[in-house]
Amino acid sequence: MFDTLAERLGRAVDALRGRGRLTEDNIADALRQVRMALLEADVAVAVVKSFTESVRARALGAEVERSLTPGQAFIRILHEELTRVMGEPAAGLDLRAPPPVVVLLAGLQGAGKTTTAAKLARHLAGRQDRKPLLVSTDVYRPAAMTQLERLAGQVQAEFFPAPAGASPVAIATAAVDYARRHQHDVVIVDTAGRLHVDQEMMAEVQAIDRAVSAHQRLFIVDSMAGQDAVNAARAFDAALALTGVILTKADGDARGGAALSVRQVTGKPILFMGTGEKADALEPFHPERVAARILGMGDVLTLIEQVQANADQDKARRLAEKVTKGRGFDFTDLREQLAEFSRMGGMAALAGKLPAQMLPAGAAAQVDERSIRRQIGIIDSMTPSERRRPAIIAASRKRRIAAGAGVPVQEVNRLLKQFLQIERVMKQMKGGGLKRLLRGLAGRLPGGAGPGRGGAP
Repeated sequence: MFDTLAERLGRAVDALRGRGRLTEDNIADALRQVRMALLEADVAVAVVKSFTESVRARALGAEVERSLTPGQAFIRILHEELTRVMGEPAAGLDLRAPPPVVVLLAGLQGAGKTTTAAKLARHLAGRQDRKPLLVSTDVYRPAAMTQLERLAGQVQAEFFPAPAGASPVAIATAAVDYARRHQHDVVIVDTAGRLHVDQEMMAEVQAIDRAVSAHQRLFIVDSMAGQDAVNAARAFDAALALTGVILTKADGDARGGAALSVRQVTGKPILFMGTGEKADALEPFHPERVAARILGMGDVLTLIEQVQANADQDKARRLAEKVTKGRGFDFTDLREQLAEFSRMGGMAALAGKLPAQMLPAGAAAQVDERSIRRQIGIIDSMTPSERRRPAIIAASRKRRIAAGAGVPVQEVNRLLKQFLQIERVMKQMKGGGLKRLLRGLAGRLPGGAGPGRGGAP
């Protein structure tokens, strides 16, 4: 996420890391690199100016002079100022209104509104025990309604089919009436993408808003859109009095301009962030965690929450008991863990939340979604006894497994080697080793947070 911005800011930070003393000259040089990184990320010029001035004032102040590690103090200032720019921690979607609560999604064409509507429905149903109804008022884009209906089926939410020939306003009104009669407590209204300079289309979304008395009016913005999105956000806010923002496509190499500008420019909180194509790839937006990711500190808290939300807790408990009692880790266990990785977006998605120094260069790229599927295929080609006792897998067995999985023998050898490495780590977790491993991880979290110290529970 925001890889290019993170790389540029990382170079500025590295130049000061470990310095015994900060001077006006080396701070000015670092801030020059920070300024260029933000401008290249398409952050609004006014935001860049305000940000660098705040960092300069604090970096030259007493809090850095008194610090034993001025370089680390400067990094902390960068983190705190990035957090401030992106806003206070979001309290989530406010649904405190008589049902059905109407949530209106608006934004530019191609911002990802339809996909976000389905993700939001899944989030509300799964995490807030709501009964959402999805409706599309996009009568212009071919197959727009069919797309939302298909996505609604994937997230197991009800879809309201538009009456033939009805206008967008009539569709939205009918959906709210249907929701009221069928005990839906939330209606998510997906509107057509529109340019903010198109007065007729802007008048239409205003009419939809008035007709359904939307309680939440959310601006859906592509993280890669940069300055254009910020200008559009101003116009949509003027037309709709927005209540919040959702960032989409934050899993790509987004420039980050929208994330670092839209909150400061509009004053509206960023509520969620889309981090992939899967239905569950919608995260609550935590400014301090995103700032940590941008600065290469990782986001272990979100990673823990993601694992807790997606992992099969019974399987995880059984595996933990098996490992801690020394009963051994086998290929059946590994297959289950690989399947869990795949469900959570693959190793690349998880690695993006770990501190940069904890990962070897290119680690995420080496374990992509396709390699996980190949590894699962290799394990599926093994017999039950081979999975339980990998030591019996000799050359002839390797050839048979490779043929069954449709991969070269070298792939089987590579998986066996990886298994041995994982098995060694698992053995270290016996008799308190797991606690030592967690303590080591805690020491690498920003600020030393960890279990028992205000960090992950």
